[in-house]
Amino acid sequence: MRLFDSRHTVLGAAGTVALVLGALAGGAQADRGGGHDRGDRGDRGHGNQTAKNVILVVGDGLSIAARDAIRLATVGQDGQLAMDQLRYAGWTHTDSADPDDAVTDSAASATAFSTGVRTYNGAIGVDLDGNPVTTLLEDAKALGKATGLVTTAQVTDATPGSFGAHVPDRGDQSEIARQYIDDTRPDVILGGGEDWWLPVGEVGAYPDNPDDSPAEVSKSTIGNLITRAQETGYTYVSTPEELAATTAKRLLGLFANEEMFQQAPEGEGDEYDPVVPLRDMTQKALDVLSRDRQGFFLLVEEEGVDEMAHNNNGGLTLKAGQALDDTVALIADFAARNRDTLVVVVGDHETGGLAIENVDPDDESTDTGSTSPDVLQSSEDGPFPIAGSDLEFIIDWTTGSHSGAATPLTAHGPSAELLARAQHSTNVHDVILRAMRGGR
Repeated sequence: MRLFDSRHTVLGAAGTVALVLGALAGGAQADRGGGHDRGDRGDRGHGNQTAKNVILVVGDGLSIAARDAIRLATVGQDGQLAMDQLRYAGWTHTDSADPDDAVTDSAASATAFSTGVRTYNGAIGVDLDGNPVTTLLEDAKALGKATGLVTTAQVTDATPGSFGAHVPDRGDQSEIARQYIDDTRPDVILGGGEDWWLPVGEVGAYPDNPDDSPAEVSKSTIGNLITRAQETGYTYVSTPEELAATTAKRLLGLFANEEMFQQAPEGEGDEYDPVVPLRDMTQKALDVLSRDRQGFFLLVEEEGVDEMAHNNNGGLTLKAGQALDDTVALIADFAARNRDTLVVVVGDHETGGLAIENVDPDDESTDTGSTSPDVLQSSEDGPFPIAGSDLEFIIDWTTGSHSGAATPLTAHGPSAELLARAQHSTNVHDVILRAMRGGR
């Protein structure tokens, strides 16, 4: 077990977050008092209001237990995360329509969010028969909106891929990249996964066989897709400095060979330190997309929660979750200044069977006999300090895979109250599409 001290890690911005979300709440109070400006109407969130902007934030693997563990480690028992302060709350059932598996994977879950259709595990933007289904990103473009994908995973991984591509197998990541460039053309694409954009033997900004992950190599099956993107009008960046400096309207940024972290059990090469933090990538995306007078649709994903939970790595699960919440604080600030923005924060599935427990030497779940050692990396992690107190907690794991638990959802903005319910993840799609279309 490893001590993880996060009492002061992320929400040094807590005061700012409270002010921002207080401003959002103040707008809601003005609504009840009969305010009539455009910002009040957007803040009220009635289902007939139009969302000029939509920001969908997916915490991959983010369960209610994970959110609570992040809360305890970050702001303590009496605090609230930025994502927990959004006005409306509900939860989503994540079951896919896979004929063989009861529990979803990220591809089927993201496709439910993006298309409103339940499908099989591994499907990217296609139905059970493998037929393409229109995604929210494509709907937004049809409405004249700018679009963006931001993730700490590969930009062609399951969640972003399900919004910007249509392939029957999530593993076909070079084809997903090609479809971004040639077909769906998001205005902003930021994250990891350079390996899938360059052919075998062609080294990019991030070299093959790095010391921290020797198996990472260029592997595009369709040639040099970075060059192809540049030829079709994308500006390519690969460093924090290049990202900060660019004023491009169409932007491709790749900041790692694969994911923007190293997922592993504790002490076995695990690392969460993205070259460009999720918050910074999101800020750049907002800067670019908000120039569009018709508004925008932006997907933001934190992949680290899922991958670290797969490895039963409690410390870095918390760290990735804190990076996610720091990003939500940024988004809340944007929404406070742009009241016609719908913000939705949701998990796509639960990972790890995470449970929060007291520190109790007599309750150590160390019996691995009932579970495959290939799946279980560690039974328990911690103790972790509860911020602002002398208390500690333990994270207990039951699996290294996904579980079928429902995931929490919080939202704010036009039509957000329609998400304050128990629902399937397909309803997230339906509400967002309705909000983007408004009366159209």
